[in-house]
Amino acid sequence: MFGIEMGFAFLTWQHLIMLVVGGVLIYLGIAKKWEPLLLVPIGFGIILVNIPLGYGVMGFQMPDGTVVDYLPPIWPELIEQGGRPIGFLSRIFQYGFGWGLIPLFMFIGIGAMTDFGPLIARPIYFLLGAAAQFGVYAAFFMALGLGFSIPEACSVGIIGGADGPTTVYLTTKLAPGLLGATAIAAYTYMAMVPLIQPPIIRAMTTKEERKIYMTPTLREVSKTERVIFPIMVTVVVGLLLPEALPIIGCFMLGNLLRVSGVTDRLGVTMSGAFIDIATVFLGVCVGAYVAATSFLLPQPLMIFGLGVVAFAFATMGGVLFAKLMNLFLKSKINPMIGAAGVSAVPMAARVVQSLGQQANPRNFLLMHAIRPNAAGVIGTVAAAGVFLSLVG
Repeated sequence: MFGIEMGFAFLTWQHLIMLVVGGVLIYLGIAKKWEPLLLVPIGFGIILVNIPLGYGVMGFQMPDGTVVDYLPPIWPELIEQGGRPIGFLSRIFQYGFGWGLIPLFMFIGIGAMTDFGPLIARPIYFLLGAAAQFGVYAAFFMALGLGFSIPEACSVGIIGGADGPTTVYLTTKLAPGLLGATAIAAYTYMAMVPLIQPPIIRAMTTKEERKIYMTPTLREVSKTERVIFPIMVTVVVGLLLPEALPIIGCFMLGNLLRVSGVTDRLGVTMSGAFIDIATVFLGVCVGAYVAATSFLLPQPLMIFGLGVVAFAFATMGGVLFAKLMNLFLKSKINPMIGAAGVSAVPMAARVVQSLGQQANPRNFLLMHAIRPNAAGVIGTVAAAGVFLSLVG
């Protein structure tokens, strides 16, 4: 009796593998400092859900009294069948993710942290943010070719935008069964941007192109422009893609609190304590979705493979479009900044800055790369809106 009540009696090799995976993510976050604010809680969530008999973590109780001690891919169906969450994370998951609240809270915080000034100073960089979404649609069609349904392919494709909250929000709406795989892939590859992007950028550019010097001087952006920008983007995107309004609205609300000049306390709170709390819950809950019985399957592993392909195509799309722009611009831009069109803010911009310094020590590309980086966030939200409008 004593042995049956202990989790050791139910421990399988699948659980052991996932416990190792959780430990590896924690190691990468702490030792390698790869997106530690995300990988550490995600890794810990994976460990929590893969300890057998952890009813108090992700447990669901069905009307017949049956208790499920992990969250399988069919959690919406469990709720519809009268399942009642009895674990502390399953309760947070039902409302925070089922209602889409936690990703939206994240967007308010991200908006409050984002400086759109460099992008406002030269709006043409919106094109680079749009071009980088090539990875989203490339992965979408590849997923269709591999047998995923259209809603599932949308959820896989959005990984290419390198935007974790958007990936989580879209997947919970279209294919909640894939949430663990898509979210883990998105956040893992975001952390690995310094490894994924440099070889692709070098392959897509010549040494002379990487040396192109860009003056660090930026046009001064007025407070009026900064205030009008989030309102204008909300209205335009909301009218074009109403399904994207919750995401873009929360994102731009956070930014308006930052730039208005009269809501400094709210802006500081949203970009500090508020987003930190949302990040903890998002990370742990995403990790807790990765139960061994629902993750160690061919489909999640294919999603991981498609995720890195999506990142590669997004990087290629941004760089190639930057080279295309140079055919028409008098003042040439360094094509490497096109790689920052993915939404991995500011990691992708830092990668471009590092490569630019290696090619030309006089180059300071960070502020230039931040422009398509910020545009990429809006571009990924727009892509998610397109998927929601067509499929949702």
